[in-house]
Amino acid sequence: MTKKLNIWFLLSLLISVIVCIPILTVFISFFENTSNYYEILKETFLIEYILNSFTLLVSVLIFTLILGTGTAYLVSFFKFPLSNFFKWALILSFAVPPYIYAYSLTAFFDNYGTAFTILTNLFGEGNYNKNIPKFDGMIGAILSMTFSLFAYVYILSRASFLYQSQNLIDLGKNLGFSKFQSFYNIILPGARPAIIAGLSLVAMETLAEFGAVDFFSINTLTTGIYNSWIAFDDLAFANRIASFLLLFIFSLFIIENLSRKKAKYHFNIKGGFKQKEKLELNGYKSFCAFIFCFFVFFMSFLFPLSQMLYWTIKFPENLFDLQVVTLLLNTLYLALLSSLVLIIFSLISNYGNRVSNNKALNIMSTLSISGYAIPGVILAVAFITFIAWFDNQIIKSLGFLSIKKIFIGSVLGLVIVYFIRFYSLAFNGIKSGYEKINIAVDESAYLLGYSKRKTFMNIHIPFLRNSLLFVCILVSLEIIRELPIALILRPFNFETFATTAYISASEDLLEAAAVPSLFLILIAALFIMITSKYILREYDE
Repeated sequence: MTKKLNIWFLLSLLISVIVCIPILTVFISFFENTSNYYEILKETFLIEYILNSFTLLVSVLIFTLILGTGTAYLVSFFKFPLSNFFKWALILSFAVPPYIYAYSLTAFFDNYGTAFTILTNLFGEGNYNKNIPKFDGMIGAILSMTFSLFAYVYILSRASFLYQSQNLIDLGKNLGFSKFQSFYNIILPGARPAIIAGLSLVAMETLAEFGAVDFFSINTLTTGIYNSWIAFDDLAFANRIASFLLLFIFSLFIIENLSRKKAKYHFNIKGGFKQKEKLELNGYKSFCAFIFCFFVFFMSFLFPLSQMLYWTIKFPENLFDLQVVTLLLNTLYLALLSSLVLIIFSLISNYGNRVSNNKALNIMSTLSISGYAIPGVILAVAFITFIAWFDNQIIKSLGFLSIKKIFIGSVLGLVIVYFIRFYSLAFNGIKSGYEKINIAVDESAYLLGYSKRKTFMNIHIPFLRNSLLFVCILVSLEIIRELPIALILRPFNFETFATTAYISASEDLLEAAAVPSLFLILIAALFIMITSKYILREYDE
């Protein structure tokens, strides 16, 4: 038994170490000497990178807070036309990555774009361009990320709102609180941890975003990292810029932890939990609630979907010129292969933690799941840095052939970095399922003569079936949307819908970018519709 226990412990520890290596490489590389390019950057564009990243971050956080909490509050506490539809439809914004939203925004409002065409068809020839607003630059990037990312706040806020007791709301009424006062003084503080968690995810995604800011020609820390690798082929230069981006991320965690250090955001209500009652809205209140939710749904999903569909129909030759089958197979191959790897190793790691209960292993596991907080572009560069060092210092010194081609510019390298980037999603998703399995189940199995392997295979895996499906879909969705890792590490002539759309858009061929963007949205939307059953079912039952 001890031997088997050690095997699970060692496997779990090994997985954590492998995941941690590129993460630690990020920090170690910060202290390496850089080329003269960094000194030039520091004297020229570095302040611009930092200010743009900060402006983008603050703006997106404010707008996603308003949209996410606003829609979550309405569908959780009130009944109005299509409120049951909106509760899951608002999640579909996840299907539209910020960079695809950016293409849609430009295609619609650009000179002689879709808006111009609509006005011309309705009112005849005219100089409409001067009256059509232009959403480009920083404004375009803020809007693209806001409507693509607000659902992080929406989902977590809604979950928190639904679990708030009616007792609290009744208490507010007895104290003479208006609906706004109850929301501000009772409901919102109770949901604060969930809202902060959603905003933290938004912040990480905003700071990590590359496609949208690059499309709008905004110099941020993320674009600086990418360009330093592609343009200057300088890993140390890229890692040094990455230090400023990580400083942003860790500052957010520190500020958030300090802000809630002395706060208490749960309530003990005498009389227990009372199921919350939804209020029926009538008249103009019902209309306003419907309009707000529909506006958010339309702008976040229907608008980019219809724009991509319009370009595809208008220029059908782009559909026939595109190797749809190849791109579909490449996209699904990467997503499903990476998901399978993530599920297998996350299962092993979770079970190793469960049966070992070792403090050192717990620390390593905690460190290993921090990869999601590090932008993909940084992890990709860190991975290349580590492989280059390992190849030069270890492999070549032993007289072996270089291994760079095996890991850099290969599917294997892509899968490894995807594994590191999204390990926390898979690990925590499976962990949440494991928390529902009482440890007494394991003890009963051992008493019946089950080994740890047999307990794992015959009891745990069947019980975790729904959690595994959820994790598979969630991770696949993230990989389908992910752009910078694929751009940096993909093999030659290996394209996905995401990379194809980006390459076409970067060459100002928005019509050509529409087709792969449309397919990406539709695939992602399908995954989200499947996943939404599991997201919402738990809260609604």
